[in-house]
Amino acid sequence: MNQRKPLVRMEKITKRFAGVTANHDVDFDVRPGEVHALLGENGAGKSTLMNILYGLYRPDSGSLFIEGKELAFSSPGDARKAGIGMVHQHFMLIPSQTVWENMILGLDGLPCILPKNDIRDKISSLSSKYGLRVDPDASIWQLSIGEQQRVAILQMLFRQANILILDEPTAVLTPQEAEHLFETVRQMTSEGHGVVFISHKMDEVMGLSQRVTILRKGKLVGTVETSATSKEQLAEMMVGQKMIYSISKPPLAPGDPVLECASVCALGDRGFPAVNHATFMVRQREILGIAGVAGNGQQELCETLVGLRKVESGTIRVNSREMTNALPKDFISQGVHYVPADRKGTGLVPNMNVSENSILKRYWNRPVSRGLFLNWKEVFAFARELVSRFNVSTPSMETPVRNLSGGNLQKLMLGRELSDSPAALLAVHPTWGLDVAATKFVRDQLLLHRERGGAVLLVSEDLEELIALSDRLAVMCKGEIMGILDSPSSVPVEIIGLMMAGTPLAKLEKCEGGTVR
Repeated sequence: MNQRKPLVRMEKITKRFAGVTANHDVDFDVRPGEVHALLGENGAGKSTLMNILYGLYRPDSGSLFIEGKELAFSSPGDARKAGIGMVHQHFMLIPSQTVWENMILGLDGLPCILPKNDIRDKISSLSSKYGLRVDPDASIWQLSIGEQQRVAILQMLFRQANILILDEPTAVLTPQEAEHLFETVRQMTSEGHGVVFISHKMDEVMGLSQRVTILRKGKLVGTVETSATSKEQLAEMMVGQKMIYSISKPPLAPGDPVLECASVCALGDRGFPAVNHATFMVRQREILGIAGVAGNGQQELCETLVGLRKVESGTIRVNSREMTNALPKDFISQGVHYVPADRKGTGLVPNMNVSENSILKRYWNRPVSRGLFLNWKEVFAFARELVSRFNVSTPSMETPVRNLSGGNLQKLMLGRELSDSPAALLAVHPTWGLDVAATKFVRDQLLLHRERGGAVLLVSEDLEELIALSDRLAVMCKGEIMGILDSPSSVPVEIIGLMMAGTPLAKLEKCEGGTVR
């Protein structure tokens, strides 16, 4: 391990918000030529610590050293000048502008007449050097998610960042794109760059990093050499107890079709086709996974299946009943419940409290309804039972849900949707951004619903999760289903990656467990 002077050293960092201590005396450093993974449950203080490093927050106490020199950042601009770059989960790019225009956003000292050719040449040189090929003149909106990430990384390299913070960088990538990213990271570290890698994917942490730092409840648990630990040990350090990583999914015989989708077409928000002739079914005692890179119609498909988006053509049936373009309330009454990706927008109402959010799918039914009025005694009783059953951590039933952590938001929403044992549950990215413990809880609930006879449609960008949980796996690209794999665990991940990139299963070499539906 490289023992040279750290590129970054953070000492005794403490940060408080409204009486809550987000970081308490945290030490953290990054050495030249290493990938240093940062792990912790939701709310453990990872984001706060990195936001301090990137100049978005100022610590209440503690010291920050860059290559041995003590500095104090008052803005991200200060951090960038010190050689620190950050690629956020949601890329900070302007969609309407070109690649080269995004490269220079926020730079000081630019001449009145921009040297466009010099900028393009520098982008091309960096692209070639790090294998991050993009067209400098392409508009951001024209690029795939993987290409946009390349631009975000190139932007940091263009600005001569020596320390790069990658926040959940593979969440929206195909397996091939993720591996390409790892190759780029390895090249960067071979040249002496330092990389902070934030991820909930333990296999990636184990395969890419040299050291791992774990935070729990704002405090430093420890820093360990990756080669001297295991993902089970890391998980135990994160949550304070042993975690079982393996997913137990007993084989079950599927029952009758619950949700049927026949040649469904739908438009996206901009009026262009988003779902093209989607055909599949989800049966009792079955989890049908849907894989695909973000933005390939998965969200729009689910919205059509719950009445939130118009079906342009095709049919939807629930338990053999025609439901095409039925109202969302009608889908709910037929036992189709929805866990959207947008927890605080679509799934929950941030300014409403826990009790109010718990009855959003039942406020018109007895016993919580008394005609035009609510039976608040029943409302509170239902909310308390829901919070207890699904292990939601909240100060009270009257706490606004905006104050809850991501994991508790997800538990509350999932519990609400599962409380009536629905016939079909549509879950979109249900474990996105969750820590190890919350992720395990959500996965266990999905499997339990399956065992109880329910049908589950699972949309996720975590391919490992999909393969482990799904009985069958549909792969989407540009709104079309490339094929359905009857035994996803037996199919090479490279095959799935090619399907995610747009190759129909029918055109690939015959593979075990694969059929086209």
